[in-house]
Amino acid sequence: MKKLLLSLLILSGVSTEIYAQTQNLAEAKAKAILAEVRKEYKSYNMFSSEFTFKLEGHSDKYNTTQQGTLFRKGNKYKLIMTDYEMISDGKTQWKYIRSDNEVQVYAADNSTKTITPENLFTFYNTGFKYRYTGDKKIGNQAYPIIELLPNDTKKSYFKISLEINNKSNRIVTVQIFYKNGDKYTYLIKGITSNMQAPESFFSFNAKKYPGVEVVDLR
Repeated sequence: MKKLLLSLLILSGVSTEIYAQTQNLAEAKAKAILAEVRKEYKSYNMFSSEFTFKLEGHSDKYNTTQQGTLFRKGNKYKLIMTDYEMISDGKTQWKYIRSDNEVQVYAADNSTKTITPENLFTFYNTGFKYRYTGDKKIGNQAYPIIELLPNDTKKSYFKISLEINNKSNRIVTVQIFYKNGDKYTYLIKGITSNMQAPESFFSFNAKKYPGVEVVDLR
């Protein structure tokens, strides 16, 4: 009986060690892949990305799909969505709501506390545990899948899945799984890199929006 218990303890210890090693390898591979992704996006002076945003709600009445375009240069960006535009020069942020012909003005928030189209290509840098979970095969192309688990368990989401093109080192799909049952999916349709635009491109020009109401919330 003692020998049996000893054997079980040894097997349990070996299994735990193997599991820990597997997890460490999965984390190391995930970090290595994301390091290349980060390097790729940092190499762009300015880029634009077209994407589809899909919300699958815990109730069908919340389901929605929108098209968007993001222009990004450092911490400056312009986001064009179906219903609104977001613009930031790194210091000031403007949100223009088309239906109301209204622009709301804020101090720029360059943090990644929440995941939005504006920080879609940078949010993963900190605040997560990382795990490589395998490849998704499409034809002859393999797309690594990286799972991100937030260190802060009080976040409204519990998991994020990134699909990576390992040839271009670009993000293809971002899926965010929320505790209330919602799922947000961003499908990146393309990237145009190293664009040129004047600095005025990243600020709101009220003259281009006749009759616009300006609401300063700074």
